[in-house]
Amino acid sequence: MKLKLLYCFIFLLVQFTASATDVIDLKGKVVDAKTNEPLAGATVSIPDLRLAVATNLNGEFTFRSIPQRGRFVVQVQYVSYKSLTQTIDLSSQAPLVFALQPSVIEAHEVVITGTPITAGSKYNSTSATVVTKDQLQGSSTNLIDALAKQVPGMSQITTSQAISKPVIRGLSYNRVVTLNDGVKQQGQQWGDEHGIEMDQFSAGRVEVLRGAASLQYGSDALGGVINVIDPPTPAEGNIAGEVLTNYSTNNGLSNTSVMLSGNENGFVWRGRGSYQNAYSYNTPAGRVINSGFNQTNASGMLGVNKPWGYSHLNFSYYKNNIGFLDAEPGDPLYNTSTSRTLDFPRQDIRHYKVALNNNFLFGSSSLKLDLGFQKNQRRELEETTTPNLFFDMNTYSLDAKYYLPESNGWHPVIGVSSALSHSVNLGEELLIPAYDEFSIGAFVYLKKAWDKNTFSAGARYDFISNKGKAQNNAEGEPIFTGFDNRFSNVSGALGFTHIFNDDLSFKANAGTAFRAPNPAELGSNGVHEGTTRYEIGDPNLSPERSYQADATLEYGSGFVTGSFGIYENYIHNYIYASNTNKEQTTVVGEDGQSRSYDTYRYGQVNANLYGFEGNLTLHPVSFIHFENTFSYTHAQNETFDRPLALIPAGVLHNTLRFEPKVKRIKDFYFYAGIDNFFRQGRVDETFETAAGGYTLLNAGIGATFNIGKQPLKLYVSGTNLTNKAYYDALSRLRPGRFSQEDPTFGIYNMGRNITFGVYIPFGTNR
Repeated sequence: MKLKLLYCFIFLLVQFTASATDVIDLKGKVVDAKTNEPLAGATVSIPDLRLAVATNLNGEFTFRSIPQRGRFVVQVQYVSYKSLTQTIDLSSQAPLVFALQPSVIEAHEVVITGTPITAGSKYNSTSATVVTKDQLQGSSTNLIDALAKQVPGMSQITTSQAISKPVIRGLSYNRVVTLNDGVKQQGQQWGDEHGIEMDQFSAGRVEVLRGAASLQYGSDALGGVINVIDPPTPAEGNIAGEVLTNYSTNNGLSNTSVMLSGNENGFVWRGRGSYQNAYSYNTPAGRVINSGFNQTNASGMLGVNKPWGYSHLNFSYYKNNIGFLDAEPGDPLYNTSTSRTLDFPRQDIRHYKVALNNNFLFGSSSLKLDLGFQKNQRRELEETTTPNLFFDMNTYSLDAKYYLPESNGWHPVIGVSSALSHSVNLGEELLIPAYDEFSIGAFVYLKKAWDKNTFSAGARYDFISNKGKAQNNAEGEPIFTGFDNRFSNVSGALGFTHIFNDDLSFKANAGTAFRAPNPAELGSNGVHEGTTRYEIGDPNLSPERSYQADATLEYGSGFVTGSFGIYENYIHNYIYASNTNKEQTTVVGEDGQSRSYDTYRYGQVNANLYGFEGNLTLHPVSFIHFENTFSYTHAQNETFDRPLALIPAGVLHNTLRFEPKVKRIKDFYFYAGIDNFFRQGRVDETFETAAGGYTLLNAGIGATFNIGKQPLKLYVSGTNLTNKAYYDALSRLRPGRFSQEDPTFGIYNMGRNITFGVYIPFGTNR
């Protein structure tokens, strides 16, 4: 209740003190740098004001009624031209003219907003990749699946087709933070088969930040951050919308999403509805029994964009039903059924979210304030619609960053964040105790740019309290003994960038980070049905502490673009669950039958992870692109001198892409690609088996047609075209993961899949 009152007080105080600022209509023009001809249809955006507008036939654009004072990053993008990122001072009366250079490189320089200060990627020391909305469309079953196929250093832990957990540089679970609407997504990240409760079609773009980010986000950002950013609101007086739908042949997956947004006199709004439905996916051995899913998403936004900044109220509802295979060694794994009716066991997941995003401008300073409420409900249904396991969690969160005026080139930021979670068990079976978690942290950050250099530094203090409740069974025997843990930490980070010239730049980071043990690691004691294992926590676990460094070299010219990065992350007190000595626990079910489960206990070791990642694209001519991405992580359990478990295999993606100019057709392309996943022999042999390497063939084609003035995008994409039978190294259903009793008992990943898609954007541009 105190936290709720604090939220209300801060909001009312800021609304009262946010003074009206003189406004201007910001006008400008986008032209070709060589010919000075206007570029119609170029996109001009101001991320910190959440505004975007397209240029008219004369290359002109107008942002109406925006603040007269302040410095903001502006990004200009146009097909076949190099993206331009520039910081402008709104108090200057000089006319804005953005001259774009013709180039086969369109997005070598992008804006990054998920760091303390919004800046172009060249001026940001964090290794980051931006995935656009167009890139999120294709043969993927969820948001993380789409990202893992395109971002160097990122992979996924999968359970069947519907559940993907992000892995960045070998780290996953509570070590990767996912943001949406400026708020940390809070679900059940600790679980092996718990995915991200998010609509993949709602994102305007996604930033994947690789490397520790505890400075801004506190605990859990040891590995990186996935920042999901909503589409910007249209410029004043405009309406924008989209309709997209696609169908996949392998699993009958049908996706449909409709969005409409507008801006009238500074009142902004957006609404979206999405639906997915798939039956059991097909492998070269047959369809995996009961592996279908269906997902419903509804979201909206109401807000105001005014001279003092903006205030947006976002709300969303997410529902996902996922079928699971329940089989013992010797049972059938595959059939031919294409029924969309889910059998038992299955999951019923619901996530409710409300977020209030604000950016208040005070002359040369500003305050970003994000308030959030989330309700996560996860039901696991074994035989009936009455849940056996039922986690119900409410989370309140606050994140505030105050940007002080620039002084002698220094840009200071101070921030505070806090969260309160309350989780209860509503099911008959128990795995983790009911708990309350409270966290609060504060940080200071400084950034200075001079000549072609940028330096940043910061420090943060965090306090976290975890209280698990004791509980006995009907016979009075203890199920959970309870815990009451308090953790505190001081972390820091340094960053540096140097731009050698327009084509070559360098960035580096070093710092410390931490992660507090989560309630599952501290207090688990029960059968986790989704993983078919018995889990036991340890209330005496210590926080993980990370010491990390990375460096990246980026290059972009007319013929070659690419980057190469190296990193090391030493983690003291690394927490993970393992099954050693083939320990088993026998449980008597409600039917009186006994069943033995592999016993996984949470413990701690010292771990060292290092590796490299990068991309290289060759442009021999303007319409041919040979794209290559690669990554490798070497992870060692230093305590026991053996490999660390659950580490992705090395991967090399090669794609040859053609974009010839075709009359009366826009943005025509076709591609062919090869995904090479190498053997992962570095496994913890006490409970994990090696995974073989494999190669997949992919291809696709697409174009945009104009029906009158209405664009219509059509595309076809295919994955695993040779119908290769394979097991991914991070699939939880591969041999040795699904059953320790029979290491040959496993389920193949998806076979051949072809997706047909349609995308229709529409709107006004006044």
